[in-house]
Amino acid sequence: MKVLKHILLAVSFCLLTGTMSFAAVELRGTASVSITSDTSANAKNMAFDEARRQIISDSLRQYVDVSAFSGLLKNSKSVELMNLISASSIDGEQVSDTTYSANISMTLDNDAVRNWLVNNNVQNWLPDNEAQDMFAIFVSMSNPMLNWGELNAIARSEKIDLGTKYLSANSATLSLPVSVRGAFTIAIREAGWRYANQDGNLRIWK
Repeated sequence: MKVLKHILLAVSFCLLTGTMSFAAVELRGTASVSITSDTSANAKNMAFDEARRQIISDSLRQYVDVSAFSGLLKNSKSVELMNLISASSIDGEQVSDTTYSANISMTLDNDAVRNWLVNNNVQNWLPDNEAQDMFAIFVSMSNPMLNWGELNAIARSEKIDLGTKYLSANSATLSLPVSVRGAFTIAIREAGWRYANQDGNLRIWK
């Protein structure tokens, strides 16, 4: 119980001093590609399409229903995916008569991506750029000290803050940005926690 009291004091201090902060979503990535085709122009087009799909996949997987998202990405035409990119750059470009290789970096347009997912009925947890939405997590713990320590370890690993609003002997209420919901849910599931949606919020227990 003394350890739990120290935890409560530490949480109160963080809330009072405003030391808790949230990680922001950054939808960008880099892909190394090398494609051979009948001409260098065709190889370059194919290389950009491959890089685009890889970066979109890597950037969004933690924020979406992966099963539905994978099907959408696979069946989307290149021109549709081009509309999701706000900026791109090339490094280490090498071109021959039939081969194109480069390190291609791309930044995704958050609003375009969100609309694309919503219009295709893919559940996602991307935040609104204008106002970072929050959701509540209601925690039930069978072994408070062990479970609370585990949640904090998960938060450190994912580089997010738990945003603790309430903490008692066997329960807690957390407030997290919607942007980290996907990553947090995956992490607790892998650690053996059970969870359920509760009116847009999340209930977890162990």
